Amino acid sequence: MPYCRHIIAAIILASAAAGAAPHHERYYQRAWCAAAGGRAEVTLPDRTRADCITASHAIEFDFGSKWAESIGQSLYYATVTGRHAGIVLITPVDKYRYWLRLNTVIDQYRLPITTWRIAP
Repeated sequence: MPYCRHIIAAIILASAAAGAAPHHERYYQRAWCAAAGGRAEVTLPDRTRADCITASHAIEFDFGSKWAESIGQSLYYATVTGRHAGIVLITPVDKYRYWLRLNTVIDQYRLPITTWRIAP
């Protein structure tokens, strides 16, 4: 999904241009999901809610400190939807350690999860 690099850059630039403090998770979720051609806040048959569903992925959005939770949620949404698991981690530069933790666990256990990062 090469388009995601452009999406992330657009979100970062929009935030910087506005001079805004970091937004709520939903702001990043909606912007990223719309740019990826996905549907945000999709209610699944068991009434759980996936943050974003694209043609190929079921994606969980979280801020960096919730990196561990995002793994389970993304895998569950992927199981229910039959799509690939994905995580968009919202981590500013000074919280990059969460991005490293997330990807270290995914790599160590060879988890089938695609990750993207938004750095507000």
